[in-house]
Amino acid sequence: MARLTTMAFHGENMVPPAIELLKRAEADPTDSAALLDLATIHFLLGHEEAGQAYQERALARDQVYRDPFDGDAEPEISLLAFAAPGNLMSNVPIQFLLEGSGIRLDTLYVVPGMDLPERVPGHDMAMVIVGESEPNREILERIAAFADLWPCQPVLNDPRKVLQLSRDGVSTLLAGAKGVRIPATTRVDPETLTRLGRGEVALADLLPDGSFPVIARPLDSHAGKGLAKLDDPSTIALYLAAQPAEGYYLSSFVDYRGADGLFRKYRIAMIDGKPFVCHMAVSSHWMIHYLNADMRESAEKRAEEAQAFATFDRDFAARHAGAFAAMAERIGLDYFAMDCAETPDGQLLVFEADTAMIVHAMDPPDIFPYKAPQMRRIFKAFQDMLRRIKQAKSA
Repeated sequence: MARLTTMAFHGENMVPPAIELLKRAEADPTDSAALLDLATIHFLLGHEEAGQAYQERALARDQVYRDPFDGDAEPEISLLAFAAPGNLMSNVPIQFLLEGSGIRLDTLYVVPGMDLPERVPGHDMAMVIVGESEPNREILERIAAFADLWPCQPVLNDPRKVLQLSRDGVSTLLAGAKGVRIPATTRVDPETLTRLGRGEVALADLLPDGSFPVIARPLDSHAGKGLAKLDDPSTIALYLAAQPAEGYYLSSFVDYRGADGLFRKYRIAMIDGKPFVCHMAVSSHWMIHYLNADMRESAEKRAEEAQAFATFDRDFAARHAGAFAAMAERIGLDYFAMDCAETPDGQLLVFEADTAMIVHAMDPPDIFPYKAPQMRRIFKAFQDMLRRIKQAKSA
């Protein structure tokens, strides 16, 4: 997954590897690994139906897959990851976090309607890499039912705690946490949102601190898909017509622009309770995503991000130490990530917390020379956490 994702990220032609994998699958119908890699390529290209079809064929044959291992004959650590079927946003992209390590990864897909395999590879520890989403809730609940009984302990990232990471769940979980500002968030169905637009429902009945403008997005949407700021009730009908969905998240809008009028959003990984900055995007628009913030095109923005990396531990992380500690305690996971910002009055503004956010080292080093050292630091922190856990088991 990591190698194919890197190829796609850099705009490489994905047709040759897809053809080679297809030939492998046709020559050997038992080659489920070729089918799974074909699924990955299709997901990367946005071909959701084809990716799902290849993945279903692969998982019908095998549920356990071993990633290529470049270490010694005997791995330093053997890790078993419990994963969910689905596209590349369904699970923690753990292959990136294990980059350059002597850690062997076996992934066990927990498939609805299928029993777990009778045998799995030996492992030192297991980890739940399933991300929170509506399709994944059944899988997380199933893992929760056997996690405490799993013969090889510990099982990292308690699935019961992952289940709390829906957008409204995080809002409830972090409400009142010291130093944290998190917008009130609620789920609404299309009918309720329509009635809000007509003035038949009061916003205060849906959001305790509700006042326009508000943010709306379809359930399980990511990367800004379907995300909109609704300035008043009259905009809701047009939004619903443009973004039909079974349900929506509605949350308060917080204006977090800095004194210079620009918005800054951070992605931060929390590893064993400690924050690590992954990226910082700067934009004139409130809806920031790293790929639409023109970071590649702006040397000035990259210089600011490089400075944020260099000073993070003694500056941003120090200012928000209490907020990060409160989040680590309330969320209670060994690993998760967040998208956040800083309010003008100095609070940590949390947009989202989840386990499946991508944390990677794919950015070109000639444009982002400061990225690779920071990402190696993050990967090492994750790997060191696993080493500490193994040592504690052996003590």
